[in-house]
Amino acid sequence: MSTTELQPAAEPRRARRGWLKEHSELGICVVLAALGVLVLVDAWTIATDFTQRGPVGPKTVPYLVGGLLLLVSVLLARDVLRGGRGQSESGEDVDLSAPSDWRTVLLLSAAFLANAVLINVIGFPLSGMILFWGCAYALGSRNTVRDPLVAAVLSVLTYLVFNHLLGVPLPGGPLMGVL
Repeated sequence: MSTTELQPAAEPRRARRGWLKEHSELGICVVLAALGVLVLVDAWTIATDFTQRGPVGPKTVPYLVGGLLLLVSVLLARDVLRGGRGQSESGEDVDLSAPSDWRTVLLLSAAFLANAVLINVIGFPLSGMILFWGCAYALGSRNTVRDPLVAAVLSVLTYLVFNHLLGVPLPGGPLMGVL
């Protein structure tokens, strides 16, 4: 077989590959549609009793979110197929040749993992303070007086809002009687 005999078969593949490359945003449409279907199916399986719910039941928001995800995926697919293209970010000054900052990524990961491990042991107010302070440190803040105070205030406010205003119980730990 010569290379001239392979040319006609390779040409449609190149054309198809070129079309897919030009319409790569359709992949996002597929992900959004799949996510919308997943949310709708999951909402369908929520067990509800008429006496347990008010005028707006627990299925309302998931149905709304799933439906909107499907709508956005269809509208985006229509726009892409009509020639619409996403614009590249022109406002950011990013040096793509610079190496990744793995130290910051590892410090942020450590702060999140510490929160996950400590939340049931020492409670949300203290573990949240470690989380907020660790994130501030990882992102470059080095104020040893302000950072822990801001972290403590944010953590306690978050605990109070969730626990008392929203009715979402968070573990209080040793501060349970104080807060």
